[in-house]
Amino acid sequence: QVQLRESGGGSVLAGGSLRLSCAPSGHAYSSYYVAWFRQDPGKEREGIAAIRRSGGLTYYADSVKGRFTISQDNAKNMVYLQMNDLKPEDTGLYYCAASPRDMYGSRTLSDVPYTSWGQGTQVTVSS
Repeated sequence: QVQLRESGGGSVLAGGSLRLSCAPSGHAYSSYYVAWFRQDPGKEREGIAAIRRSGGLTYYADSVKGRFTISQDNAKNMVYLQMNDLKPEDTGLYYCAASPRDMYGSRTLSDVPYTSWGQGTQVTVSS
């Protein structure tokens, strides 16, 4: 079982930036992918960025492409989500999740293959 802990959420004005951090522990190296999801009350959970732990292949939702960057620091065993040019519609609870499955394409942003989840960190963007 992989444990995940998110940090770095907060409140910012539109156009601002935040960096979220995810610290996998436990059997972290058994995960093929780590991804970030977000959910706003009343909306479905949305996969926004994923990274393959071996090789660093990344995937992004169209809604964040060009503004968000997912990265990893293998030495520190950390995964980050750099969020720039934030918009009010980026508001939500952001979750870090890990998957033991190797996969490609749009499946990396589906929550189905992800079996370990953090508690989430809140991001609020005001206009």
